[in-house]
Amino acid sequence: MSRPVPADPPRLAPALRAALEAELDDAVALRHALHREPRLSGDEADSRDLVLAALADLGTPELIADTGAMLRLGAPPDPARPAVAVRAELDALPVVERTGLPFSATGDVAHVCGHDVHVAALVAVTRAVARAGPELLTAPLLAVFQPREEKAPSGAADVAGDPRFAAHGAGAMLGVHVQPELPRGTVSVRGGPVNASADEIEIEVHGRGGHGGYPHRTRDPVLALAQIVAGVHHIVSRRVDPMTAGVITLGQLEAGSAPNVVPETATARGTVRALDASRDELLAALREVVESTARAYGCSATLTVVPNEPAVVNDEALARTVARSLGSRRRDDPVDPGNGDAEPAADGLVLDTTFRSCGADDFSHYGEVLPSLMLFVGTAAAGATPGAGPGLHHPEFSPDDAMVGEVARALLAAVTAAGAALVPAEDPLTAAAPHA
Repeated sequence: MSRPVPADPPRLAPALRAALEAELDDAVALRHALHREPRLSGDEADSRDLVLAALADLGTPELIADTGAMLRLGAPPDPARPAVAVRAELDALPVVERTGLPFSATGDVAHVCGHDVHVAALVAVTRAVARAGPELLTAPLLAVFQPREEKAPSGAADVAGDPRFAAHGAGAMLGVHVQPELPRGTVSVRGGPVNASADEIEIEVHGRGGHGGYPHRTRDPVLALAQIVAGVHHIVSRRVDPMTAGVITLGQLEAGSAPNVVPETATARGTVRALDASRDELLAALREVVESTARAYGCSATLTVVPNEPAVVNDEALARTVARSLGSRRRDDPVDPGNGDAEPAADGLVLDTTFRSCGADDFSHYGEVLPSLMLFVGTAAAGATPGAGPGLHHPEFSPDDAMVGEVARALLAAVTAAGAALVPAEDPLTAAAPHA
């Protein structure tokens, strides 16, 4: 597990900070290239190759998880020197973009989840570390450009279970995600569950079809499914502790072929998410409601569950370490009337320690094999209500280019802190932060 840092957190080396700023223009250009030509999950080879071209002078990358890659900077693997790994996602979504950006995608695939920003930021961090010198960090850096975050089979699960990844001896895994539910200039770091588990479900109700004018001769699966939909949405409100979070969403309904025909079957598809509610208890309650409601209407029903991602659970010690390094002021701190807006957190970001959501991310798989930490960087414009504008996966969602720098600064500060936390206690480097 990660070790807590001393009371005074490590300071980011000025040379690293300067090197990062020098890389941002090229990183923004890379973001444009990735955004203009997005690739779906499993088809990221072109995006990966753009990334590798941007890193071509830094060393020999390793291909992983079919269309992913990773690159190590710093000392070779050594059990006494764990590396800090950082994940960025290569894939886009099957969405027609409506941002109007000059570099927008023109087909039916788009980067409307911010992955292009994450990748460009990690490239900037990787190049900055190489430019300034990996020795300025107290742990080697392993940059992981991961495929298939948006669709199973999970790219994170494949990377986390790959012996080539394990051979690098990472002691911590970091990830970052832009977040329109947070104000611009905010970075959120907290321990415990921060994203929910996500399982896909399909409910199929079987009845007796027939003529719409003779309903008594049928057993209507549409009516049964309608009651199931209503009942399912009471599970969380009446079967889950209100102090915990879970959600069931049915987003797709299918039934029938004509307006005057009662069909044989009706189908619903959706998702079940559990943040700190019990995943197993939610699914058990769902099955009970589905089957008993169908029976009440003279029908039968089957529930199919396709397990997807476990919850993202941030390592508590790693979260404390990184939060201590990232911010001098928390988002919920009172403003000092004698200091205007009060002193911002490190690198201009205000620290938040409260945010979490029922979104899901396959980053959770890394937490099953090593201490991991997901950070969230706010994108809501100044003066706007967070979450009121286009959100993640919306056709109009696209953070502005300055977010590449904000995400990269947060990542570099987190890498510095996490690396210092992994230094063995007896190592003399614990006595001095890297070139403060």
